Amino acid sequence: MRISRFALAFLMIGLLTSCSTLDSFAAPAMTFTPTETPLQTPTIVWFPPSATPSPQPVSTRPPTPEMRPDLGEEILKDRFAYADLWDVAASDQGSAAMKDNRLTLAVLPGVYLISLRHELVIGNFYAEITAEPSLCRGEDSYGFLVRANAVAYYRFAVYCNGTVSAERVSVGTHQILQVPIPSGDAPPGAPGKVRIGVWAVGNEMRLFLNGIFQFSVSDSNYTSGTVGVFAHSAGATAVTVNFTDLEIQKAAYSPPTNTPNP
Repeated sequence: MRISRFALAFLMIGLLTSCSTLDSFAAPAMTFTPTETPLQTPTIVWFPPSATPSPQPVSTRPPTPEMRPDLGEEILKDRFAYADLWDVAASDQGSAAMKDNRLTLAVLPGVYLISLRHELVIGNFYAEITAEPSLCRGEDSYGFLVRANAVAYYRFAVYCNGTVSAERVSVGTHQILQVPIPSGDAPPGAPGKVRIGVWAVGNEMRLFLNGIFQFSVSDSNYTSGTVGVFAHSAGATAVTVNFTDLEIQKAAYSPPTNTPNP
């Protein structure tokens, strides 16, 4: 089939037009913008390792010294069943009475009263007695007498304000061996209950309350005697104290001697 010149010319014009159209829709040239390198975020260590301490030598505490050393056999156990073994009396100022296995001292304001145990003379010992104040306040006091006779003795006092002390008494005169000091073991007033103990060997005497050491004093005036109890009203009110369960043991302690210097 022959193509006429006119048709051939028309076909050439169409091809040129198509090429021109394709050129007008050509993709634009792409421009690349360089990006910045992101900064590295530091890693947080929430639980940093700690230095391992070097092991230290463990210190050993020295043992608590025995404050009542070398206690021996029982000398006496008194349950206050026999009134003739103690000083008992009554007056318009106070009384010492034995009843229901207890010795009761009752005194009016300003009065001091003692009661001694009969048929007993001891030198080195450890003794305990229970005291129960039922009327007691402020500077009123009660306590234990050791190495005692009718006019001279050592007095270990428990005050109703929670302090304790020691004195040497001789024919009405008083020599302070330990000024009153606070004690958490002393009943603060009445009613109360306390176990009073005295360890006496040679010149040294130690006070205990409920088995707890309070203080130590030294005095060489009296070396032996009996034991006793007392009550004292220092204010404007009466004082009443019950005493029970006296127990006494031997004490054979010998303090170490100093090594002589060459």
